[in-house]
Amino acid sequence: MRQTSAHARTGTEPPMCSSGTEEIQNLAAGDATQSSTLAVPPGWIYEPNEDNSARLSLGTTGSNPLICFGVNPSTAVPGDLDQTLKRVQGYAARNQFDSWLMFNLYPQRSTDPDEMHSAYVPVLKAQNEKRIAEYINGRPLTLLAAWGDLILHRPYLSKMLADIVRITDASSCNWISIGGLTAKGHPRHPSRGAYAPFQPFDMKAYLQRL
Repeated sequence: MRQTSAHARTGTEPPMCSSGTEEIQNLAAGDATQSSTLAVPPGWIYEPNEDNSARLSLGTTGSNPLICFGVNPSTAVPGDLDQTLKRVQGYAARNQFDSWLMFNLYPQRSTDPDEMHSAYVPVLKAQNEKRIAEYINGRPLTLLAAWGDLILHRPYLSKMLADIVRITDASSCNWISIGGLTAKGHPRHPSRGAYAPFQPFDMKAYLQRL
């Protein structure tokens, strides 16, 4: 797979943006025997790992992004978004953000969270945190906690979140959530229910009770 080239970093230009039409490998989740090429349009951010078993980031470029955190990615790619990402895009547009980006607590691609690794892979964790840190790069961005009750699917996901929060706290990022919490006390998933207003999310208190 040919690696995408990164823009030079400035105060508002995130890394790993497509500067033109490039070929990247697109393997169907769970099927490494089939591949195709995908033209990545300008204005998109997209980074799978080398064998496309994980996705580190997907979104659009801009100076005022809404950064959403889910549990794990599915098979979405630029121009072919799943329902979750369509809703993230909608939330960004409805709340005066000029762009959006999707990160996840764990980057393994899986259409079913029950099929996530039973134990996390340290290399994937490290790659995920590196990309998050490089993108935030000292900017106090708005972060949408949006994993719902799916964080309960694997015991290690709480550790993934805690280590990501150490990165975001270093840049004084602001956490928000969608409407009220779920019955189990977790930030709501964006694809559940009607669009709802954002509200502040107390990440410190959430981690203490998680």
